[in-house]
Amino acid sequence: MFHLHCTKKLLDRIKPDIVTPEASETALGSWYATIILWKPQLALLVSERTLLPVLMPLAPAATLARRFPAQLALVLKEHGVPSEFIAQEVLRMDKAQYAKTANRSVVGILNEFVKQAEFWLAAYAYEKGDDDDLLAISAKLAETPCSPLYKGPVSPDKALDKLVKAASQI
Repeated sequence: MFHLHCTKKLLDRIKPDIVTPEASETALGSWYATIILWKPQLALLVSERTLLPVLMPLAPAATLARRFPAQLALVLKEHGVPSEFIAQEVLRMDKAQYAKTANRSVVGILNEFVKQAEFWLAAYAYEKGDDDDLLAISAKLAETPCSPLYKGPVSPDKALDKLVKAASQI
């Protein structure tokens, strides 16, 4: 089970049952999500533990939590994460619970990634709805230095690498 902390805009769109979150069962922890108002509309999700960004189509919004593990698996594969780690993470994501945002630092990172996604879109002439381009933009965003990570690995891709290496030694 994992928790999906959504911005008010996204919660208003999905209208899910909202719970008070407990500890997430996944290695990447809870996830934060918002809407990017492009055409087609996208969802941007960020891991609370590593700040790893994942872009994916929003529609249909009601199935976002069900579709997310498959998109995460593609992003993890793009980062060279071992298939055993990916399989375990996706297996633990069998159930999702929606919650309100609780970590302002992660919400700030979400907002910054939305701005940077616009830049990558324009700089490389990516297509807004193309799945391969969404993976490429997600990978570019993961290279961004993020201040909440300054005490350890500075960017989400490095934080992910450190987390995966630590998990493989257990």
